[in-house]
Amino acid sequence: MFENSKYSVMIVIAIVCTATILSGYVFWYVSPAEVAESVTIIANTQEGCIVETEDGFPINIGPCAAKEGEKIIAMIDTKYKEREAAMNP
Repeated sequence: MFENSKYSVMIVIAIVCTATILSGYVFWYVSPAEVAESVTIIANTQEGCIVETEDGFPINIGPCAAKEGEKIIAMIDTKYKEREAAMNP
């Protein structure tokens, strides 16, 4: 009887540790890492401004008052670019 409770406690601890590690990884992976970057406005749509970064990634930065072709400084999520590069080699 005592051995079964030790085994159960070890299983619970392993599950909690695994869940904590997976949650930490997911939060790290999806949390933004924003930097200010010079971008060019491609289009100003109802959903927001579509910009092209200096390295060629199109990103929606949300509402803005700029016109097509203008260069602005915008906050860009660097992890977005990493994820997009991984999805579209």
